[in-house]
Amino acid sequence: MNQLGRIHNFGAGPATLPLEVVEECQNSLPNLNASGFGLLEISHRSDTFQKIIDSAMERLRRILSIPEDYTVLFLQGGASLQFYMSALNLLKTGEKVDFLVTGAWSQKAMKEAMRIGDVSPRWDDSENGFTSIPKNGEYSIRDDAVYLHYTSNNTL
Repeated sequence: MNQLGRIHNFGAGPATLPLEVVEECQNSLPNLNASGFGLLEISHRSDTFQKIIDSAMERLRRILSIPEDYTVLFLQGGASLQFYMSALNLLKTGEKVDFLVTGAWSQKAMKEAMRIGDVSPRWDDSENGFTSIPKNGEYSIRDDAVYLHYTSNNTL
């Protein structure tokens, strides 16, 4: 495979991968590491898959200096799942959380937090179509809020 014709993706979501990574995936599709199964055909319960997970975990720990007393989770679900997980991890039932509503992502995060806590939008630009972000002094935070949610990048 050559670089000719490859496009750089600067949009939200998936990004352009290094050509070497694409080629490794391509080569693994028909027969992963001589396992007899293609990369997309192996069971998530197989030893082959577990080796992939273990290798990824070891590399993440090494590259990001993740200590052994931290657990690395591989999850599907993207940002939407993370919004609920953040609230689940940071809030107890009924606790207060404040939001700066800057776009679609902060709206979604606020909706998820409402399932657990007392949510208060402290600044909301929805009536203006989300054309600005809050300036210092344009909002106040409740003293008893457990955290403040702010999304600075609302790309869709």
